[in-house]
Amino acid sequence: MIRRVLGAAVVIALAACNPKSPNGGVSAPPSLSPGVTPSPVALRISGHGTQKRPVRFVETKENRKQFEILTRSFQSKGAAGTAVLLYNNVNINFFGKDGSVLSATAPHATIDQRTNLVVMTGGVHAHNSAGMTLVCDTLTYDRSSEMVHGDGNVVITNPNGFRGTGNHFDSDTSLTNATMQ
Repeated sequence: MIRRVLGAAVVIALAACNPKSPNGGVSAPPSLSPGVTPSPVALRISGHGTQKRPVRFVETKENRKQFEILTRSFQSKGAAGTAVLLYNNVNINFFGKDGSVLSATAPHATIDQRTNLVVMTGGVHAHNSAGMTLVCDTLTYDRSSEMVHGDGNVVITNPNGFRGTGNHFDSDTSLTNATMQ
């Protein structure tokens, strides 16, 4: 304990002896050699919520909410702009330009900032306010086009009793402009 206190005192004393630079205490950043670009700092960030108090993320585009994520836990790996974000026990609300909302739940989701894709896996269940439902193995949301793509055991139903099945579908978030294969 005494060594820690003495060590801290020495560090503080040495920091106090550091003279200020002649330009008023502001020092210039170190210059890089020509042709050398700084590499981004890779970070690893994680967080945990609970069922009653999940972690919440909101993504906006052009002053409009694009999607909202509620998750029990998350982890981010990589530098800003190139990170991969991993979510567990996730609920994502996708907001369409037309005001539609598609609410989807899945055991896992990944956002890859390089590809601009949100990928939900492990069995996805989704519904919208118009009463349409969607079930598929994997749901991919393209952040650029704002379209959803479902793969594996796709089932779409509507409140009128329509039931469509296939292996792949593409749609907007309202699920009204869909193609299925």
